[in-house]
Amino acid sequence: MTGRVIKLISNKWTVLVEGHFYECSSIGKFKYLKISPLVGDIVEIDKENNVIKNIMPRKNELVRPPIANVDQAIILVSCREPNFSSNLLDKMLVVIEYNNIKPIICFTKYDLLDDTSEMDEIINYYRTIGYTVYINKEISDIKNLLKDKISVLTGQTGVGKSSLLNSLKEDLNLATGEISKALGRGRHTTRHVELLDIDGGLVADTPGFSSLDFIGMDKKDIKDNFIEFYENEDNCKYQDCLHIKEDGCYIKKLVSEGKIRNTRYENYKKFIDSIPDKKW
Repeated sequence: MTGRVIKLISNKWTVLVEGHFYECSSIGKFKYLKISPLVGDIVEIDKENNVIKNIMPRKNELVRPPIANVDQAIILVSCREPNFSSNLLDKMLVVIEYNNIKPIICFTKYDLLDDTSEMDEIINYYRTIGYTVYINKEISDIKNLLKDKISVLTGQTGVGKSSLLNSLKEDLNLATGEISKALGRGRHTTRHVELLDIDGGLVADTPGFSSLDFIGMDKKDIKDNFIEFYENEDNCKYQDCLHIKEDGCYIKKLVSEGKIRNTRYENYKKFIDSIPDKKW
């Protein structure tokens, strides 16, 4: 029988098969092959022994949060408590784009701002370069995105993932956590990855994270997943321009003219610096 993994807790996978739930373990060959079923996987199960015996090919997967076959990622970024981090947002966008998942940005805690002018400028920029952007008050619009999709709700700890899910589906009653005043970040309130049935789609509530790595990516991957860089780089003098030290770089020209946000470019340079040079 074939179904979808919708929850993983302590090496027990809950698989949904034709409206029925099976709590399964996995067979030993997965350990030998160094793979493990992920939430979102389509799997074959032996329902007599409640064992996952095969994992169907994945169209994509994320390492953090660990989930497969995602259609879209709703990235939650906080305006305050914790304060907005352009570095973290840009890093998430690069990783999600690299994994062929559609990113959607949702700014949370917008209502906590005394002056919204700076944040409005940031929001408008991400919309201008092609991203779908919401603020957390636009619940009905966010609901319309979910139907017939597998969505992952992800972001830094404390941005309000559980609060947003409670708003999307009133009977969830997920636990929410306060922000640590000393650390400036929230406590984990989600302890496992689970797909929740919301408005005709499956939505993953996932543990928050404080860091993210460019696993398996090289400098070209970083460059190609800054969308406003990729769309304009044909105007650079050199075909393999990294937009760092090269002369005749059109991207640096756009930055100097204010057409590309300087914070985006500075984050890009930091990401490039974090990737070691290839040794041939």
